[in-house]
Amino acid sequence: MTSTETTSPDPVTPVLTKRWLSPNSWQLETYERLEGYTALRTALRGTPEQLVQLVKDSGLRGRGGAGFPAGVKWSFMPPNEDKPHYLVINADEGEPGTCKDIPLMMADPHSLIEGIVIASYAMRSHHAFIYVRGEVPHCIRRLNAAVREAKAAGYVGKDILGSGFDLEITVHAGAGAYICGEETALLDSLEGRRGQPRLKPPFPAAAGLYAAPTTVNNVETIASVPFIVNGGADWFRTMGSERSPGPKIYSISGHVEKPGQYEAPLGTTLRQLLDMAGGMKDGIPLKFWTPGGSSTPMFTAEHLDVPLDFEGAVEAGSILGTTAVMVFNETVSVPWAVMKWTQFYEHESCGKCTPCREGTYWLAGILERMVDGHGTEADIETLLDICDNILGRSFCALGDGAVSPIQSGIKYFRDEFLALCEKNKTPALAGANS
Repeated sequence: MTSTETTSPDPVTPVLTKRWLSPNSWQLETYERLEGYTALRTALRGTPEQLVQLVKDSGLRGRGGAGFPAGVKWSFMPPNEDKPHYLVINADEGEPGTCKDIPLMMADPHSLIEGIVIASYAMRSHHAFIYVRGEVPHCIRRLNAAVREAKAAGYVGKDILGSGFDLEITVHAGAGAYICGEETALLDSLEGRRGQPRLKPPFPAAAGLYAAPTTVNNVETIASVPFIVNGGADWFRTMGSERSPGPKIYSISGHVEKPGQYEAPLGTTLRQLLDMAGGMKDGIPLKFWTPGGSSTPMFTAEHLDVPLDFEGAVEAGSILGTTAVMVFNETVSVPWAVMKWTQFYEHESCGKCTPCREGTYWLAGILERMVDGHGTEADIETLLDICDNILGRSFCALGDGAVSPIQSGIKYFRDEFLALCEKNKTPALAGANS
């Protein structure tokens, strides 16, 4: 992990990734040797209300993209148990460029399981689900093995550690739909339906899985909870910024020398992350990059020093998203990259709402024609007009994410889009100016 105070940050003690390089880090024996399940013992000595307040005080915000305060979200769960309460872990991780949750579950699955048990206790849930992408069977196998280990050791199941608290954990494999990263579409999929977003309200805390009170949290969010219980809210706030505290796993891919997962405090800049990743590959200069995956408006080389926390990214004209930092050098065509992302969103649109279903189809078609050399200048305005008719009008955030690369790409690199249309300009009529 890295300090944000200097251009070449000094390494500090890792938190979320502290066990990743330990031999057999995914096994219970290793986890217990490295302070594993000590936070659970502490948590079970407190009350659910105390745990919710602790998470509120820590300032932990959702690590899945929205950045909603986790403790506040937990507090939405009703205090009574007239209906079963459910905790659902969103481990779908379908955002292009995002690769933090699956490595976390592969290297340290017990940190997620311990966080699940603590969070379930805080929300009075007795059944938790981990919804994982079906394309990662190796991760699913490892999670199932970790759940079996935890159950055999008394950390999951009946009367956990003699506390009287019961919890079952189910690992569920999805079918690979990007839309199931949206929490209500995930719940529909988990219930055996086609994954499509639900109308809100009611929100999941009131009527979620099986119409019962439900909280949906990201893997990294829940894996942070044991560290907060052990270290305290004040310790957690020593990292990151005032309104975005704590450590974060940044997924760095693309044209860097050492792509991978890098843990750093929230508020770290791309300049610092590039130092950690060995700089630009082959020394070719940076052209553009995404702070949080393809659904976040792109940045350019002028944004190297933007603090990558929830507020800093927004102030600079983007959002933090999942901190999927995709880095592109000067050899990459912006219209081509935007076209590839748009094709992805066209393919992944669930089709429930007209703006997204029809809009992404037309956006992809126009971009394909432009990149193929058959576009006109009018296509640029048409693209922006279609984006305006999708943004804020689609049923869920997929539509908003689909237009982000187009709008930001034209904002910063309009000349590249115009260059694709140069040879297709309509010649002036003879004598028009006479």
